[in-house]
Amino acid sequence: MIETESAVLQLTSMGQAFDDALRQRFGAIRLWEDKTLLTSERAAAVAAIVTSVRYGCDQRTIQALPGLRAICSWGAGVDTIAVDLAKSRGIQISNTPDVLDDCVADLAWGLMLAVARDIVSANQYVRNGEWRELGKFPLSTRISGKRLGILGLGRIGAAVAKRAIGFSMEVRYFSRSHHQDSLLAFEPSLLDLAKWSDFLVVACPGGPATKHLVSSAVFEALGPNGILINVARGSVVDLAALINALEQNKLGGAGLDVIEGEPGAPSRLLERRNVVVTPHVGSATRETRLAMERLVIDNLSSFFRTGRVLNPVFQ
Repeated sequence: MIETESAVLQLTSMGQAFDDALRQRFGAIRLWEDKTLLTSERAAAVAAIVTSVRYGCDQRTIQALPGLRAICSWGAGVDTIAVDLAKSRGIQISNTPDVLDDCVADLAWGLMLAVARDIVSANQYVRNGEWRELGKFPLSTRISGKRLGILGLGRIGAAVAKRAIGFSMEVRYFSRSHHQDSLLAFEPSLLDLAKWSDFLVVACPGGPATKHLVSSAVFEALGPNGILINVARGSVVDLAALINALEQNKLGGAGLDVIEGEPGAPSRLLERRNVVVTPHVGSATRETRLAMERLVIDNLSSFFRTGRVLNPVFQ
């Protein structure tokens, strides 16, 4: 059990209701309201941090908190957290896995449908009053029966693959390791997977190890009819190479919930009819966000009750 006088420090606001719940349950101190805490004597009392995957927790913050023992993050990724430093100090890190997988996978499929079937342009065609005759809107691309490649067969990648059953698609994947318990076919390289795929869904972690993993060579392999979907991290896809491939008609289209350098997207990307962009909303449903909030609170409660978080990122 952790001492009752130990403090919880919340690094960023995550909505009024959740902020209030953290203050009511744990007396959370809000860093954005009290920026002097990290340089004051009170920093020594902080045992746990609450943050979000977008805000993260950098080395400077960890170094300012000598009594820190847990970082509870709202989100799945940990690429914005100084994980190596936390490990070296024995600081636990928890995230919110599982509860957001289905919504992110749903959006991946929404983007696939939107790009392949040209749904956004079709909707605008009607709204603009151009639908005056049947059969005049351009033909689109079928999804059913095609080949789906998945980069990263973690929880989200597996959820994407599960949904392919209903579309009668053949599925293969590439990841850091071969998942022996999976019935899906493993491709030995990303380029091999891209050459085989009609659709390539990016669902791997972000961070330095995967920066620009999806490069011009991958787009070349995917080909002029291939469609890229990214619901992982913007940094995984080389944005400049993606735009060049689209402009040179070397890629069939892209559906992006995340973009390198977000928020915002370059006009050269947005002017492409075969591109659909959403503002990093993969987990942004009321149901999932509530489940994520509850899991953060459960991790904090477990930490203060037992000294261990429920969802450790590493053991």
